[in-house]
Amino acid sequence: MLTILGFAMIATFLALIMTKKMSPIAALVLIPALFCVAVGKGAHLGDYVIDGVSSLAPTAAMLMFAIVYFGVMIDVGLFDPVVRGILRFCKADPMRVVVGTAVLAAIVSLDGDGSTTFMITVSAMYPLYKRLGMSLVVMTGVAAMANGVMNTVPWGGPTARAATALKLDAADIFVPMIPALLVGLLGVLGLAYLLGLRERRRLGALRLDGESVETKEPVVVGAGTGAGGGGLEKRPVAGGGGADDVDNDRDDGDGGDGGDDDGDLLKGLDPNRPTLRPRLYWFNALLTGTLITAMILELLPIPVLFLLGAALALSVNYPRLPDQKARIAAHADNVLNVSGMVFAAAVFTGVLQGTGMVDHMAGWLVDTVPEGLGPHMALVTGVLSLPLTYFMSNDGFYFGVLPVLAEAGAAHGVTPLEMARASLVGQPLHMSSPLVPAVYVLVGMARVEFGDHTRFVVKWAALTCLLILAAGILFGTI
Repeated sequence: MLTILGFAMIATFLALIMTKKMSPIAALVLIPALFCVAVGKGAHLGDYVIDGVSSLAPTAAMLMFAIVYFGVMIDVGLFDPVVRGILRFCKADPMRVVVGTAVLAAIVSLDGDGSTTFMITVSAMYPLYKRLGMSLVVMTGVAAMANGVMNTVPWGGPTARAATALKLDAADIFVPMIPALLVGLLGVLGLAYLLGLRERRRLGALRLDGESVETKEPVVVGAGTGAGGGGLEKRPVAGGGGADDVDNDRDDGDGGDGGDDDGDLLKGLDPNRPTLRPRLYWFNALLTGTLITAMILELLPIPVLFLLGAALALSVNYPRLPDQKARIAAHADNVLNVSGMVFAAAVFTGVLQGTGMVDHMAGWLVDTVPEGLGPHMALVTGVLSLPLTYFMSNDGFYFGVLPVLAEAGAAHGVTPLEMARASLVGQPLHMSSPLVPAVYVLVGMARVEFGDHTRFVVKWAALTCLLILAAGILFGTI
């Protein structure tokens, strides 16, 4: 019964947010509360929620101060050269913009932290997507998949968890998987190229700083100035065209010019904005590099690092108290949205774990594996990693389910190393799970509805996972 109710709870949650019948925060809180009562454990709801909040409180704190830190770095102009460099590469070509998004997300993902990756990627690319009128779900989807592939680095989390759970060396798990992961990353880049071509067909040719792309239609005067300071004009192609998989409803925040808030964000590269601190550029660059290095080396807990970094960045760049208050207030909206979503997700995870639903669901999935598939348990584990890491936390999957699967595989001669490598396959899909706090940073900063992001990315992320699995089997590492 708990198995059925667990799957029903998840299905109800996904259906409500994807059809926009409820907001993600409301669904994350109310749906698990109702199902907790349905299983007869309503009296323990408070305990489950407190346990969930306690486990996610450090993550919420990290996100709060990370948003403030990177918000300040954007204000002072740290990323202006990066954005202008990408802008020059993209040359107002939607195809190059989408590919550039994937490349930037993959490179930044080397720090091992999804939230940091999404903050930097969205901060750099959002103004360009908005100015060109591109679909923002393309940006969030491509960034999430690129980060999911790169999230398998040993210091990123999943590989370390698999190594710990099965008492293996993380390098022995990760290094042989590099060819398969590279295939997955190439798959993401290839998908970004195709999605970019779709956006190019939908939008037509664009002009930036006097450079243009040939088109059959006359120029339609664009609005305002591009992020790099140059004029931008759009040339729509006859017949419009559109990507079947791209939601272009402008009311949902995935294209168009948006409202006043979006207008403020589009001023992010204004060379005359008062928040710039050009004389402190190298200090801010050194501070950010030190922060990321300390995070990779785990010198201090990540929430502590971002707390110290935010305090130092505010104090040095804006020594006057009114200026500090103004910067905090400017980023309060993002802080509240993301931290609120994390604590709402704590209700969902708390009920799933506290009621025992997640254990019953995992056990049922393991038990349904036919006996004849025993010698192919690595393949089974790779396939199961898609739904299990999407509906469960990484801790729950790697410490709760993987040891059981590995034991079943060992009985049929499948080595723990093969099982551990196969368990990494689902990470591109996992990074868009409603149980991953970083995804709320991504959709929140991009002004994209979580349901729109989910509806767009799930199929592509699942295909990326299967591509990695097929490559791993082909190369003999799984």
